[in-house]
Amino acid sequence: MSAILKREFSSYFTSPLGYVFLAVFYGFSGLFLWMNCLSVGSAEMGGVFVMMFFVILLLIPILTMRTMADDKRQKTDQLTLTSPVSLFGLVMGKFLAAFLVFVCAVAVMLLYALFIASAVDGTGARFAWATFWGNFVGMILMGGVFISAGIFISNLTENQMIAAIGGIGANIVLCLFDIINNFVNIEFLKNIISALSVFYRYYEFTMGIFSLKNVLFFVSLIVIFNFLTMRFIERRRWS
Repeated sequence: MSAILKREFSSYFTSPLGYVFLAVFYGFSGLFLWMNCLSVGSAEMGGVFVMMFFVILLLIPILTMRTMADDKRQKTDQLTLTSPVSLFGLVMGKFLAAFLVFVCAVAVMLLYALFIASAVDGTGARFAWATFWGNFVGMILMGGVFISAGIFISNLTENQMIAAIGGIGANIVLCLFDIINNFVNIEFLKNIISALSVFYRYYEFTMGIFSLKNVLFFVSLIVIFNFLTMRFIERRRWS
């Protein structure tokens, strides 16, 4: 797994993809920081995270579109499938590589928080660290879900563009449960849809509410998508 992780992580920066992803993330996060905090003199970063949620929904599928699709297009997946690499090591190596790139991007939010906290320190105001950490952890978990879903979609096609569009579609579907729930009148269906709600659980993090139940929910989604990816690869290995 470590060999795949190193290879995949370095591949993001031997091509423009990793740099473009980081540049777009930093650009939008800086813009939203200016709009929500700097231009109005506010130390509340919750609005920045909420706006960045929709950015990562569209941006992460671009990061993951090549993870599996490119190997299938170049037929290098045949070498991987016949090598002694475990399916777990293959999928987790690719997942962790994309996840580390994403964490490098999200880390800039911590720099913003330290800057704002130092700026308000002498004014008598206090920076809301509890809310910040809720947003920070929530975004990392949400990013992990989007990455695992994107890798799963990338495994279904050899066309990177289709993988990117499919990943965006999958992310949107994950977030639609909250809207669908408003139009369902059957109680037990409402409970099921509510239990699958992604955005609502993320929104709780933005309020600074840490819940082990929500953390386990996001981790479970990551495990499920990675498991499905492994099963599809295994089926292709023996077909």
